[in-house]
Order: sequence, then structure tokens, then C-alpha cells
Amino acid sequence: MFMQDDLRYPIGSYTPQPFSHRQKEAWLLDIKFLPGEMEIAVQNLDEDQLQTPYRDGGWTVHQLVHHVADSHMNAYIRFRLGLTEDNPTIKPYDENKWAQLNDVKTLPINISLTLLHALHQRWYNTIKELSEDEWERTVVHPEHGRKMSLWHLLGMYAWHGKHHLRHITALRERMGW
Repeated sequence: MFMQDDLRYPIGSYTPQPFSHRQKEAWLLDIKFLPGEMEIAVQNLDEDQLQTPYRDGGWTVHQLVHHVADSHMNAYIRFRLGLTEDNPTIKPYDENKWAQLNDVKTLPINISLTLLHALHQRWYNTIKELSEDEWERTVVHPEHGRKMSLWHLLGMYAWHGKHHLRHITALRERMGW
């Protein structure tokens, strides 16, 4: 359970859901529309605002936008591996170290926003018509030490995008931006 004012998890933590066509359509729309929602969430923020952490000790808005692009690039590859290989082991990465790399420090967020638009279009079109059997295909996440279905990953990444989007929108609300 989470507390309503927990800035780390403003929409709560991810809760896996059983397969349903209704849930699938909702999560697919989350994937499809996240780039536009992210673009709206950061619209008209100045450089000082972009360099503001969403919470004490948290990433800045600038880092969050680049992180979502990094994370979702990995997600896209994980789905493609899961669809083309039998139970592949996916590669974890250190997201905190990635958030400190030079490109994140120096490139404007519009680079990652543009990337998200193209990436999510490819991703959505890859997965929008998967069969129930294809949703049950699995990958192995070595950090978690278990198999994860593509269905589980869909829910997790739909949640992930909304999670970070809410970090930004909640910060804007608290700051009156």
C-alpha cells in the first residue's frame, strides 16, 4: 500500500492484472498516448523548472524525461526479444548511472520527446494486435530471478509512463507552475 502523499509513488506501485481485452486496450492506449502526454506535461517549463527535482533526492524533470526514453527503449527491445526468441534473458541496466551520463546532462529534453514519439509508435504497432498466446510469451529478468510474460511487461510499462508523468504533473501542481 502507498500513502497518498508519497512523492515517490504518486499513483501507487504497479499491481499486475489478469489478462482481459478491456485491460489490454487501456494499457495499449497508455503506450500509444504517453509521448503526447509527456510533451504537454513539460510544456512551457523554463530551464530552472526543468532542473527542479520532483522530490527531495529525486531526479529533475529533465532527467525524468530522458529516463522515460531510456527505459522505454529497453522495453521496446525486451518486447521484440520476447516475440522472436524463446524465453530470452533480458539485460538489466543501472538507471541511476544512465541518468548521470553526458547526453542526459547536456541534451535538451526535446531530443527524448521526439524519440518517445517515434519509439512509442513503433512499439504500439508491434504489439497492438498480439494474440493472447503471444501475450503469454516470456522473458527472464535476471535481477528479479523469474520469468515475466509480455502481458506483465505491458502493464508494468503502461504504469511506468503514468508514474513518471504524474511525478511531473504533481510537481507542477505543488509549485504552481
